Amino acid sequence: MDRIAAKLDAISGGIIRNFQEKYAARDKALQGGREVIRHSANAIRAVHRYDLAQARQLLEQARHTLAAIDQALAQHPDVYHAGFVQDAQKEYAEASITLAIVAEQDLPGPEELRVSYAAYLNGAGEVIGELRRQVLDRIRKGEVQRCEALLAAMGDIYGMLVTVDFPDAMTGGLRRTTDAARAILERTRGDLTITLSQNALEQHMKEFQRSLGKDV
Repeated sequence: MDRIAAKLDAISGGIIRNFQEKYAARDKALQGGREVIRHSANAIRAVHRYDLAQARQLLEQARHTLAAIDQALAQHPDVYHAGFVQDAQKEYAEASITLAIVAEQDLPGPEELRVSYAAYLNGAGEVIGELRRQVLDRIRKGEVQRCEALLAAMGDIYGMLVTVDFPDAMTGGLRRTTDAARAILERTRGDLTITLSQNALEQHMKEFQRSLGKDV
């Protein structure tokens, strides 16, 4: 019986040490994930303020934190795939893609960002909402030509998303993200179409008034 008790003590001691290490790594990763989400959200706000340098700085901080999370959870894949790391990656991907489009730079891929494919795709889907905000802001400023380019980027992202037809368990619920993106895209297309029509009508009216002045 003493041998059994000693063996159980050894087994439980090893299990507890593993759980303690896992818990510490999980706690570190959770804190890091919250930092990544905060930095990414602030980076998007900076993009909308056209403070692109600040956005890049925040995303660099988020990138370093994601790397630290990967290192902390290297021996704990079950914790890594629990979901919260992917949420942080998605927000980071969203902010990075938004910055690239607004700054008219090359899009970063998932390998460059070091995020999972599912996180990248869902982040890209969320970008469509951020680009709608860009379009509406530029409509108010009269920058209609740039609006058309942004709408085209929204359409390109949606066109990519609809080609990914796999179970939600693999894609992280991408179907819901894609459906929401389609609705945002259609609303934005409608808003821009109305604006372009109004601008064309105003231009025709101005030309008509100028022609009347010449006739007189």
